[in-house]
Formats: sequence, C-alpha cells, structure tokens
Amino acid sequence: MTLRIARLDSRALIRVSGPEARPFLHNLLTQDVETLADGELRFGALLSPPGRLLFDLFLVGEADGVVLDVAADRREALLQRLAMYRLRAQVTVESDDRPIFVSWPGVADGFTADPRTPGLGGRRCGGAVEPTATEADWQTHRLAVGVPDPAADALSDKTYPIEADFDLLNGIDFQKGCFVGQETTSRMKRRGSIKNRMLPLAFEGPPPPFGAEVLNGELRAGEVLSGQDGAAMALLRLDRLEGPLTVDGRPVEVRRPAWMRS
Repeated sequence: MTLRIARLDSRALIRVSGPEARPFLHNLLTQDVETLADGELRFGALLSPPGRLLFDLFLVGEADGVVLDVAADRREALLQRLAMYRLRAQVTVESDDRPIFVSWPGVADGFTADPRTPGLGGRRCGGAVEPTATEADWQTHRLAVGVPDPAADALSDKTYPIEADFDLLNGIDFQKGCFVGQETTSRMKRRGSIKNRMLPLAFEGPPPPFGAEVLNGELRAGEVLSGQDGAAMALLRLDRLEGPLTVDGRPVEVRRPAWMRS
C-alpha cells in the first residue's frame, strides 16, 4: 500500500490552554473533552444554541491543553466565539500556526487515525513532513469515502449536525451531558426525526453548481453541495431517494458509503 500525504492549507489550529481548558471546552462542544487523552484525536463541533452547526473541528489532547483543528477561513470567527464564552474561566485561547497533514489510504508513521471512519486514513498537527500529494487529491479521496466536509457543505448555519452525519462519524457524544445545542440534537436522535442527510452523488462530467436542486421526477429531493468532476455531496431527503434522480436534467446516483451501511 502506497501512502500519500498532503498538507491541508484549508485547515488551521487554535490552542486552548490553562487549568480550566478541558472543562471549558467540555461544556461547549459536542465531544467529550474531559476524557481526551494526551495525543488522542476526536471529532466534534460547536453548535449554535438552537442546535445548528457553526464550526466542525478536531480535538487533539496535549499535556497542557487542547488543540482545535478548524477551517482556516473560520478560525478568527471561532476565536471570537470562544472569547465570548470564556468569561472568568482560567483559559488562554490563541492561534497555533503549525501546519496540518493527512495521510491515506492508511495511517502514516507519526499520524493518528482519523476518528470519523478508518477509510479516511490519518491526521497530524505540525512536524517536518514532506507532502507527496495535493489537498485536491485528498478531497478526491474524502469524496470517494463518502464523508462530508462540513466547512464546505454546511448551508449558512442552517444545517443540523446529524444532517451532516456527525452522529454516524463519531462527532457527537450523546452520553456526556450538556453542550451548546444539546437539547435539539438529542431530541432529533432520540425521536428518530432525521429527514435529511448528506450523501455522496455520482454523475458524469463536472459538478452541478452549489445549491442546484436534486429532483425525483418532479419532486424536490435535495440540493447539491460541494463537489468535483464525477462526485459531489448533497443534502438529500431520505424519503425521496427511491427512483431516478436528476440535477439540471442530468442523471445522478446516490452512493451510500460503506460506513453508513454498517
């Protein structure tokens, strides 16, 4: 197996340190931070109070705090949001300029397995790593595995984390208790009221524009999100997936990923 390594310039880091760093983040994020071990990698999110997805993130445990791996173009907004929540907590929140790398299809030496699904490979913060592939290559692999990129696919703070498959990709700890947006998220899971999910589409040629309608006959079945030639993510109604689907008159096919089927 030939491992490929890429640097993700679309991602950036935030360091949260201080004696109250873990309880501070634990009360905000969808993931359990109190039990995060040094060197461990977890996937989670910060939601709005009504339970909409604001920031997807990875959490890396370190001896003196927690490092957050976030979308680079959203780092400043997350820094401001964390500062708003900080109040009197004894924490320091600051940018961390180390680069972020991914490896695939396996986990390279010095990398940690991606917590979402084994097919994604591994991730690493910092270090002297020589890339052998581009970020575009990585995005092709991610789409092939069928995992959404919430930073690119979420619809203007209107998406619920379960719609972005966080519950299936180890992004929500439903046993940890309170977090921002917890009531809505837990209710959706408990009642099984999940009407829409992000799923990969396959088609011929270039991707449809972001927001293009997916039709089942004359019925709206969803909308296209980010993509590239031959593949894209879409937010789809689960009750309208049976039968031929089209986008702008072109046939498209839902490719339900293996991690979702299992």
